[in-house]
Amino acid sequence: MTSAGTAVREDDVVVQHEVVDSNRQVRQRLGRGAAFVLLGAITIVFVALKIPGGADSRLTFGKAFSAQLDLVVPGRTVALALGVLVILLGAWQLVRGFGRRTLPWAAFVAFVAFMVAFLCWVSVRGTAAVDILGLLQNSIALAVPLVLGALAGVLCERSGVINVAIEGQMLSGAWAGALIGSLVGSYFGLVAAAVAGALMGVLLAVFSIKYLVNQVVLGVVLNVLALGLTGFFYDAFMQPNAATLNQPAVLGEIDIPGLSQIPVIGPLLFQANIVVYLAYVLIIVIDVALFRTRWGLRTRAVGEHPKAADTVGIRVLRVRYRNVLLGGAVAGLGGAYFTLGSVGAFSKNITSGNGFIALAALIFGRWSPLGAVGASLLFGFASALQIMLSINVPLIPSNFLAMLPYLATIFAVAGLVGKVRAPAADGEPYVK
Repeated sequence: MTSAGTAVREDDVVVQHEVVDSNRQVRQRLGRGAAFVLLGAITIVFVALKIPGGADSRLTFGKAFSAQLDLVVPGRTVALALGVLVILLGAWQLVRGFGRRTLPWAAFVAFVAFMVAFLCWVSVRGTAAVDILGLLQNSIALAVPLVLGALAGVLCERSGVINVAIEGQMLSGAWAGALIGSLVGSYFGLVAAAVAGALMGVLLAVFSIKYLVNQVVLGVVLNVLALGLTGFFYDAFMQPNAATLNQPAVLGEIDIPGLSQIPVIGPLLFQANIVVYLAYVLIIVIDVALFRTRWGLRTRAVGEHPKAADTVGIRVLRVRYRNVLLGGAVAGLGGAYFTLGSVGAFSKNITSGNGFIALAALIFGRWSPLGAVGASLLFGFASALQIMLSINVPLIPSNFLAMLPYLATIFAVAGLVGKVRAPAADGEPYVK
């Protein structure tokens, strides 16, 4: 009788869990559908209807083709159609719901539709045609250091060490790259930047893994240390001797034969400097290594269940030391992009918080290499859009536009609170 009663209670618990899960799924479906519909309504009311009737929007692709391609479209009509498309996506989500694999693509289509409608408005209200290719090129250029910083975070946090010090590692790499690049050449500067980032990684590893210092607090301290040291050395001898110590040659553009001639894709992806190509390589290598190699399996095991990993012979502390050093080196390369890949000189706080945005991209990308890359591109696009709007639409206050990348970061991370899960042992010290 007791067994039968116990079985009945267990069945009731299972049914209750199923009901709760079903209700949660319904709420999520309705919430996402409402978000789609709201975005579509905003596209129609605040974008499409603000475009004067009969006004043409001009979108140009610069040198993406053999001859410059200009698209002239009826702005209001296109924006209205795109707004209706987003609402239809929302209606489908409300009624049927997109699958787990198709929902991200639906969100991507909705975002692109909104942005195209917005760019149609910018073209009409602005002072010049919207250069789509230039906007995308700037987005990738601004995303490269974020990508490298986020990959550094993946390497560290997948093995259980929180890396808040990405900003400091990037800043150290930017300083060392500029100094060594000025003295012996930009390619040596890249190596120096990686070494400088790795040295910051050594401090993070030793104090967090060996001495069990709180990893978040330690990361903040290392950021302040990097800011102070690079600022001191800059004032002490780089600025007074700028001609010899702070004028590295900017890395030249390398065109990949054949690929660089592909319309749109070629100028976008295959006409860049070596840091960009290193970022491409690291994206592929880290993603493949993390999910398809023994090293990746051990890294994920250490980040999720270090005690279980230790019992099967994996040296937990060694894996963490190695990954934190590698992460620091990758972040150092990201810092070198500021001095050797674009500006051509070091200045105080040249990274301007990009390390923290890279950390946000890591969270937004759910601690996966490809997800972090996608989030970095989104934040890079926000920065590029801010620059374009400040030039083309002077009516919008410049201070508000400067906030766009940081607002995108805040909204992206805030929207994921409670919805993403870090590696189970992330931030937890391991003691045998």
